[in-house]
Amino acid sequence: MFLPELQVPIHHFSRRSIDFSRTIAVMAVINRTPDSFYDAGSTFGLDDAVSSAMSAVQAGADWVDIGGVPFSPGPELPWEEEAARVVPVIEAVRKQSDVVISADTFLPEVAQAAINAGADVINDTTGLAYPEMAQVVARNNVHLVLTHSLAKPRTVYPRPQYQNVVTEVRDYLAQKVQLALDAGIHPSKIIIDPGHDLNKNTRHTLDLTANFEAIAALGYPALAAVSNKDFIGETLDLPKPERLVGSMVAATMCVMGGARIIRMHNIAESVQTVRLIEAAQGWRDPAYQLHNMGEVNPPAHPERETSR
Repeated sequence: MFLPELQVPIHHFSRRSIDFSRTIAVMAVINRTPDSFYDAGSTFGLDDAVSSAMSAVQAGADWVDIGGVPFSPGPELPWEEEAARVVPVIEAVRKQSDVVISADTFLPEVAQAAINAGADVINDTTGLAYPEMAQVVARNNVHLVLTHSLAKPRTVYPRPQYQNVVTEVRDYLAQKVQLALDAGIHPSKIIIDPGHDLNKNTRHTLDLTANFEAIAALGYPALAAVSNKDFIGETLDLPKPERLVGSMVAATMCVMGGARIIRMHNIAESVQTVRLIEAAQGWRDPAYQLHNMGEVNPPAHPERETSR
């Protein structure tokens, strides 16, 4: 397992801290959009979005990522309308939980409204397409996720080409990190994301997954957003509802390559995945130990059939 040397291992958010040298955080996806890629608008309603976020927290999520506009191409949404989607969800979740909250947005105005509502992190999937975003983040001393993508917000980018996708994505992120630092964002507030599937074909994304250590080696907590994505469906020839196993495998590959945050839809399964990895690394204790721990070793659960 690749253990990146982090610039700042312990990151402090408004209500909790995460030691990324020994923790893999699970970020839950909450889309308050009518056209989201995976849940197809099932959490567009305010009550549904808040309920989904709190269910994720109860299932063990460390983090909820709340978005009002998908990355995919589409018509521009006025910032006031996007803010009206995400702000009430952020406010409701913040009242009920100390979970880390990020706003998935590329607009500085929405970012400021989200921060005012209680967001700890701005998750900008466009890699600071609007330079004012860095100023908003620096002024409010919140976290920023810098993501690799090539297209202008919500526009088509046909047939992306790379000579070496891993090297080019790494270099892009290094440049964006420097831009953030120059804007006054502290290293302890920076997270990086290679942008699985964002302006990349399946082969590109598989290469990034297999070589994730090159991204993590930049020294900032690295996020892997792999859940149920098209690269899994195209690789395994599976529709979205059948990509759970592939999602867990892809997340595990990235974690073994140094990822410290995984952005996922299936929270209970994701939490089980990272807790097993953390326990194997010695970062957390098993929930209990009975197997082969006594002079006589009955089954840990006598009511169940003994495993072979």
